[in-house]
Amino acid sequence: MRTISAVRAVTDPPRIHPALRRLATDCRATLLHGLAYLGALALIAIIAFRAAQPYAAAMLSAAAEPTPKPGFVGAPRSFPAFAVSQFDLSGKTETYEILRHPDGGRKDVLRWAGAGEAPIAELEIYRPGGELSDGLPPAAELAARIDPDGLRPVEAAGLIDSKFGAVTLVSLGAPDAGQTRACLGFLKTIEQPALRISGWSCQGETLASRRAAIACLLNRLVLLSAGNDPKLADLFARAELRRPGRAAQPAGAADWVTAAQNPQLRGSL
Repeated sequence: MRTISAVRAVTDPPRIHPALRRLATDCRATLLHGLAYLGALALIAIIAFRAAQPYAAAMLSAAAEPTPKPGFVGAPRSFPAFAVSQFDLSGKTETYEILRHPDGGRKDVLRWAGAGEAPIAELEIYRPGGELSDGLPPAAELAARIDPDGLRPVEAAGLIDSKFGAVTLVSLGAPDAGQTRACLGFLKTIEQPALRISGWSCQGETLASRRAAIACLLNRLVLLSAGNDPKLADLFARAELRRPGRAAQPAGAADWVTAAQNPQLRGSL
């Protein structure tokens, strides 16, 4: 037979200590508060995400756009390194501009223009540094400088001789019926030292006179200061020894290294 205590143990459920009951109650309350807190955080995150979507889209769009490359800027405190000696353009004023690139390139730009008039001639001496090319071929870049709107037909115009050797010419004619002056562009690239001489001239009424004006301009280009570049000084010293003696040559005469339509012997008769 079972004892009375054994019968009571079977019929009466086991008693739970009050401390354990309080612990269970506290755990349940803590869990409910935690779930409510996480739900509130999730709701705030959803609201913030939706509110930030326009700004995020703008930031992604800005990041996708390519960063503009640093370009040439004016350097008014730099001293001119070149000059054109005894180059006469009646009524035209010469301006000198120096542009520098953060990566070391330098451009010396000379222009001739009358008061209130568009330039009639331009000469640029470019000494490249570590900057990357803009991707355009030198002839295309020259054509864009002469005619930014791209309205004139561009054609090769042969070669002329100069103290720097043969120089490539580019012809930019008027877009229609002579409303714009016909101009000639010129381009000479030298590897050692790295140097590019380019520009254009609208001086002269005929092709022969424009060719002769460019040859005269290049032959009168002189170096004022080589800085710390002995190769540049040597280049101009050797070029000066090759300069044709054409001080008395008429403006309409063409160079001896020209297209077939403008043959002429070296020097003046």
